[in-house]
Order: sequence, then C-alpha cells, then structure tokens
Amino acid sequence: MRLSIVLFTFLLGSTFLAAAQNDPTAKKLLDQVSEKYDAYRTIQSNFSFLVQQGQDQPYTDQGTLYLNKPKNQYRIQLNTQELISDGKATYSILKEDKEVQISPAENNATSIGPNNLFTFYKNGFNYASRGDERVGSELLNVVELSPTDTKNNYAKIKIRVNKNKHIHDVLIFDKSGARYTYTIKTLYVNNALPASQFAFNKSSYPGFEIVDLR
Repeated sequence: MRLSIVLFTFLLGSTFLAAAQNDPTAKKLLDQVSEKYDAYRTIQSNFSFLVQQGQDQPYTDQGTLYLNKPKNQYRIQLNTQELISDGKATYSILKEDKEVQISPAENNATSIGPNNLFTFYKNGFNYASRGDERVGSELLNVVELSPTDTKNNYAKIKIRVNKNKHIHDVLIFDKSGARYTYTIKTLYVNNALPASQFAFNKSSYPGFEIVDLR
C-alpha cells in the first residue's frame, strides 16, 4: 500500500478548534520529549501502521525505521515497500510493482518526514494538552496538534507520550475522515548503523524498473 510511504514523506495537517492554544502543560511535555530525541544521533524503531477509511476494511502493516540524524539519512522497511534516503536522493521501492522511484532528498526543515518524525511538532503547530489515557497498565500523556497552515490535508493530530517521555503513538485525522495510526513498538538509540543501511543497491532488486524523477 503506497499510502504508508506517502504519509511518511508528507505528514500532517489540521483544522483544530480555535480555543486550542499552546497551553503550558502541553508545551512542557513536548519540550521534554524534544530534549530526549534531540540527544539521539541514531534511532532504530519497530512500529505498526494502521489505516482506517470509512467502512473499508482496516489496513495494517509492520515496519522498521532506521535514522541517522547527523547525515539526514533514513531507511523504512515495510512488507510491501521500502524507502531509502542517503541524504542526497530518496529511493521509493514498490515491491509489488517491481519499481524504484528516485527523487531528490527532502532537506527542508519545515517539511515533515522520517528525518524528523519524532520532533515534527516543534515548528508550525499549535498544541493543547488533553489529559491522560490508559493503554493496558501504561498511563499516557495526550497532546493534540493543529498546524498553523490550515491548507494542510489533515484535521487533527494526536500524540501520546509514555512515562519515559518517548512517543507511544501518533494518530492522524485526515479531513476526508480517514485515520492513520503509527505505534512505536521498540526504540533503540545511539547504536552504530552501517553506511550500507542507507545505500541503495540496485543488484538487490533484479528486474525492477528504475524511474528517475530528479
């Protein structure tokens, strides 16, 4: 499902309620989360992905994200897709279509993608605390976001944060009524990641059509 990669490279938007301003409780929590993630040079995370669109059958997937922040490199592995960025170009690998799309790497700090998936909320959003929610035995702090640019395609973003000040999940509400949920299953930080993890090797994809969009 191509939608999952699209969401990673184009997140988020909102038409949030006018009363939702940047309240002190939400700001303090997000500052604590930012401080955590800003200290990490590399991140490896296993996540689940859920799409709910009206009455359609929900779509689910599992994936792994590798992130090298200093070099603006990342790799996302899903069951049917991969996304590799070496900091200069991005390779979208569509396994079912046997196609690789190459595009320029997105280095714009104002856009949202894998390189700032854990800290996208620091700029361009209003936010408000929404109390706590319990998931199993875990109590999560909840913050809702709205972008300052109301032309975005999404209606609301909900972030839930665990006691370690790490993001537990992100729930994105599309203006069309669809919902997208990313849940962080595991998080490993500051481990050495080989350069080959962020390099596209054409020989690994025999028979794939290469479409260069640069």
